[in-house]
Amino acid sequence: MTKIAVWCRHNEDNIIGIGAKIPWHISSDFKRFRKITESENLVVGEKTYESFPNRTLPNRNIHILTLNSDYEVSDNAKHFVHNNIADFKDFEQDLYICGGATIYKLFMTSGNKLMPDVIVDSCYMGDIDNLEGQKINITPCGEIMQKLYQKVSPDYEQENVLTSIWIKKGDFIEQEVLKKLIKIISINH
Repeated sequence: MTKIAVWCRHNEDNIIGIGAKIPWHISSDFKRFRKITESENLVVGEKTYESFPNRTLPNRNIHILTLNSDYEVSDNAKHFVHNNIADFKDFEQDLYICGGATIYKLFMTSGNKLMPDVIVDSCYMGDIDNLEGQKINITPCGEIMQKLYQKVSPDYEQENVLTSIWIKKGDFIEQEVLKKLIKIISINH
């Protein structure tokens, strides 16, 4: 199993959201996210899950990590509630960690067995919308990435978003996963 974190952060301040919204709308970023995660297992928090249209994304299994043991999902066949991050220690399939900030931080700081093997780091280089609400950032995750990971791809730019692949230093990474990710992020470069 390979664990892959997929995020898009604002380059200047590591913001990934303001309130419940992403403070930019870049169609190529959404398309890239869709291609990367299609037919995969995603793990998200409640707020991220509830931000999906109709609380779902087609052709994906979605694992919601929440403290609420009574949390109800929109699709009992493809969506699963987990109350403990340790549920993912021995997860057998590839796992795509897709946010929000608390979920990224949990995986990045919960020990080697849960830490992502690969990070798809997308940085939005433009201005962010002036939205009301709390600014949500993943600065601690970026600091860990800089310290414990190495960049293994160039920056691919599309619509003012730079995307690159980082892998955990000293780890063997399944080559098919890397090939798939690089193929997706390099399209239209």
